[in-house]
Amino acid sequence: MMGFTLARLPYLNIAGTAATSFANSSSPGEWYWYNAGVYRIGITLHLGTILPAGFLMVWQFVPVIRYKLLIFHRINGYVIILLVFISNVGALMICRRSFGGTLETQAGVGTLVIITTTSICLAYYNIKCLQIDQHRAWMLRAMFYLGTIITMRLIMIISALIITRLGSYYTTRSCDEIAFIYDSNDSVKEFYPQCSSPNSTVDGLVVVHASFASGRPEQIGASLGVSFGMALWLAILMHLVGVEVYLALTPRESNRLRQVSYERQMERGLRTRGVRA
Repeated sequence: MMGFTLARLPYLNIAGTAATSFANSSSPGEWYWYNAGVYRIGITLHLGTILPAGFLMVWQFVPVIRYKLLIFHRINGYVIILLVFISNVGALMICRRSFGGTLETQAGVGTLVIITTTSICLAYYNIKCLQIDQHRAWMLRAMFYLGTIITMRLIMIISALIITRLGSYYTTRSCDEIAFIYDSNDSVKEFYPQCSSPNSTVDGLVVVHASFASGRPEQIGASLGVSFGMALWLAILMHLVGVEVYLALTPRESNRLRQVSYERQMERGLRTRGVRA
């Protein structure tokens, strides 16, 4: 998580001219949609909050901070919760255009927003009830789910290479988007002559071959877009199962925190003691 976050920090320079800015490093065609309007607001909200959250959340799991710097742990936790919630709003705003914005992509982003938001809310509820073991479990789930984006990228690239090898996958892109990518109408007319005549396309769309190795940016973007939705759902499944396996393999810590929770509830004088869902 820390490595991925640090590698993506240059994306905070969203519209900059540097080679590492989001505008110049994103998938070909993405900036066509994100450079203005509501999508520009959405990507700014998303990147401007999830990257700081990714950096801060790692420190929540450092034992010395949890034991010796509890005030920092609490304040940092509140900041992370706020950043993730804002980030989720931004993700919902841009999912219609993310890597093609297919229905499976929109559904995957929506599902990820729901499960991360729900997990964080349950983690917050349980810590307020002094159910520390349940707070740990739900916060771990939230962090695992947020880590889906890292696993998804790996799956997406691998699947894009497989799609390229098969050579039989295609998608559609608009002539305007392709012209934006090349910044040249001549290139568009050369590769997609139907774009030169409005009556030769349906809603200005042309078929683009999905190929990660072709060297043509619109085909590289198409290969990533075709695989994005599948990679997202597969990564979500892997992380849903993975976190439950991890929790099942660490019962000693859960039992220890359950005992701590009981003792603190006794000290607080709470009527209801024991584990809450």
